[in-house]
Amino acid sequence: MKFLFIVQGEGRGHMTQAIAFSSLLEKSGHELVAVILGKSKRRAVPEFFEREIKAPIHLVESPNFETDGNQKKVSILKTILKNSVKLKTFHQSLTSIQQIVKAENPDVILNFYDLLGGLYNFIFRPKTLFWVIGHQYLIEHPCFKFVPNRPLEKFLFQFNTALTSLGADERFALSFLPQIHYANQKVRVVPPLLRSEVKVFEPKTGDFYLAYMVNPGYAEEVFNFAKANPQLKVKAYWDQKEAAETELPLPNLSFHRVHDRKFLQDMADCKGLVCTAGFESVCEAKYLGKPVMMIPVAGQYEQACNALDAEVSGVGIASDNFDFAKLESLQKKDSMESFQYKNWVDSWPVIFRALTSEALMQKQKNQRTIPQGSLPSLS
Repeated sequence: MKFLFIVQGEGRGHMTQAIAFSSLLEKSGHELVAVILGKSKRRAVPEFFEREIKAPIHLVESPNFETDGNQKKVSILKTILKNSVKLKTFHQSLTSIQQIVKAENPDVILNFYDLLGGLYNFIFRPKTLFWVIGHQYLIEHPCFKFVPNRPLEKFLFQFNTALTSLGADERFALSFLPQIHYANQKVRVVPPLLRSEVKVFEPKTGDFYLAYMVNPGYAEEVFNFAKANPQLKVKAYWDQKEAAETELPLPNLSFHRVHDRKFLQDMADCKGLVCTAGFESVCEAKYLGKPVMMIPVAGQYEQACNALDAEVSGVGIASDNFDFAKLESLQKKDSMESFQYKNWVDSWPVIFRALTSEALMQKQKNQRTIPQGSLPSLS
């Protein structure tokens, strides 16, 4: 079958998931015909994505979070206002997606949580299977725990997630651990999507902590901690578009532009990972047996939920600041728990064969039901 990806370009997680899924396609004899990447002016497309994706990459302007003046906290009001004035641009992006889909004629469109992907499927109704994948779809599982007492942010998170999956034939919810299956649940729970490179590293405990921040505004916080604790060594990776490849502001602190192989090597060698509360880096660290501490990006409810889910799953701890010393108290996970987690992650090939077999049967029988475009329930 022919697959086409639509990938959100905010952070590195969705891009690394796309790389991992493209590897599953290649090993199974399917074809990735094109990748549509949602971009923004404040982020550069990482070199590793262009190198690893073996398909043409088409860049389109896509909605993104807006931060405050310190490039740290997500501003919901600013995000809504700035994206609202770009509706004409986003309409052009949707038209571009339609042209690419018509030219490539894929059997499956797989959306990695890009808002335009769901809107495209709802408006243009392509005659192809439409799948969505991401940790965010786990909110549709009955056992998911939301951060309490933030009703407006919860609604906006649910609403945005619903928009990304409008009319989807399948919703795949990436999960730290297997979940109980309920007959009426609206998602398929699947393991984290980790690239094959993660699995070949031999973990060891070095003399430094590793940090990753999706918003460069957190750099000041990391700098202040390193300055106050010269006995601790920190290697920090960030998505700072104008920064040099490596910067050395302190003897015990270095900042690095995002580089997939160097980052994974440092993760295998570090004492522990401290990061903003995404999903992919946390899963990689757990696979390598590293203690993890997550700092949810201020104002981003989704990351607060990620941190809570990771704590409930026993993956790591949450914090409101980059205090690397907190990792000292974390014990390494026992071997049985690590073995079970690795088995869960490594079960993807079996799951993938079942999914594509179903899709092939549906394609051959030509029995696809056109989705009606109604919004999924937000209950």
